[in-house]
Amino acid sequence: MDNFPSNAPIMEAKPGPTGWLPVWIMAVTKPNEQTFVDITESPNAVSKTAFIWVFLAGMISTIVTGIMQAIIMAIGFTSQPMTIPGMEELGPLGNAGGAAGVSLVTTICASPVAGLFSVLFFAIGVAIVQWIAKLFGGAGTFDKLAYAMAAISVPFTLVSMILGPFGAIPYLGICTGLLSVGLGLYALVLQIMAVKGVNRFGWGQAAGSVLLPGFVILVVCGCLTVVVLMLLGPMVGDVFSEINQSLGGY
Repeated sequence: MDNFPSNAPIMEAKPGPTGWLPVWIMAVTKPNEQTFVDITESPNAVSKTAFIWVFLAGMISTIVTGIMQAIIMAIGFTSQPMTIPGMEELGPLGNAGGAAGVSLVTTICASPVAGLFSVLFFAIGVAIVQWIAKLFGGAGTFDKLAYAMAAISVPFTLVSMILGPFGAIPYLGICTGLLSVGLGLYALVLQIMAVKGVNRFGWGQAAGSVLLPGFVILVVCGCLTVVVLMLLGPMVGDVFSEINQSLGGY
C-alpha cells in the first residue's frame, strides 16, 4: 500500500539511487510522486544523462525491432513477398529470406538516426510540459524533469520493442496490443506523478501539464482536418458529379 499515491504533503527529499538500472526500477515499480522527488536529487539528474538514455534506447529499440521483424519474416509471417527495385529478375525475396536481410540491414543503418530523432522529440516534449508546469506555478527544472521522464520512458520503450513485432502475428497481436495499451496508461500515470514530484504542486496542475499539450495538438489537428475538408469539398463534389455523368451515359 505504500506505493500508491496519496494527497499527503511531499516529504523532504532524500538522495536518490545512482546507476541507470536502480533508477529505472525505482521509477517504474514505486508509483508515488515521492519516488521522483528522491531520484531527481541524484547528482546524475541532468538532461545530458536523460538524453544518453533516450538515444541508446531509441537505437537499441530500432535494431532489436529490426532483428525480430527479420526473424518473423524468415519464418513466414509476411503478408507479401518483397523485391529489390531494379532487380525484379531475382524474384520475390519474402520466400527466400531476402526480405529479412533487407529489413535487418535497413534498421541497423537507420538506428543512429532513430536515436537522434528520439532525443529531439523527447527534449521538445519535456520542454513543453515543463513550460506549462511553470505557468501553473511549478518549481521544477528542465534537467530534473527530463531525468525523471527518461527514467519512465526508456524502460517502456525497451519493453515495447519486444512487443511491437508480434503485432504482425494473428491473435497474438491482439494480446500484445492490449498489453501495450495498459503499459501506455501506466506510463502516463507515472509521468503525471513525475511532474507533480519535480514541480511540487497539486494533481490538477500535474495532470494539466502532461495532458494539455496532447489536447491542444488534437484540437489543432481536428481544425486543420475540417479546414482541409472544407477546401476539398467542392473538388470532391465535382469528381462525384463527373462520375455520375459518366455512369449516366451508359
